[in-house]
Amino acid sequence: QVQLVESGGGLVQAGGSLRLSCAASARTVGIYTMGWFRQAPGKEREFAAAIRWSGGATRYADSVKGRFTISMDNAKNTVYLQMIGLEPDDTAVYYCAAASRGSALPITSRYVYDYWGQGTQVTVSS
Repeated sequence: QVQLVESGGGLVQAGGSLRLSCAASARTVGIYTMGWFRQAPGKEREFAAAIRWSGGATRYADSVKGRFTISMDNAKNTVYLQMIGLEPDDTAVYYCAAASRGSALPITSRYVYDYWGQGTQVTVSS
């Protein structure tokens, strides 16, 4: 069982930056991929970024590419999402997710992930 706890959300002006953290408790052996998703009011949860736990390969949604950077600290069992150039459309609840195995589905799919954090609110004012 993996528990994920996000932190780092908040209110920021357009053009500002935030860094989200996701701490994985308990055993992380067997985690295959970590991802960040976001859900704006009235919209479906959408993929933002993902990173392979082994090797560190990354993937980004087109909407955040060049502005968001996902990284990990294996020693701390923590994944980060550095966000710069934030826009009002980035306003959402951001969720950390972990996949315990590989899948035929792309890592952009929410159905790949077994474990989810409680979410952290990011609000970008114009």
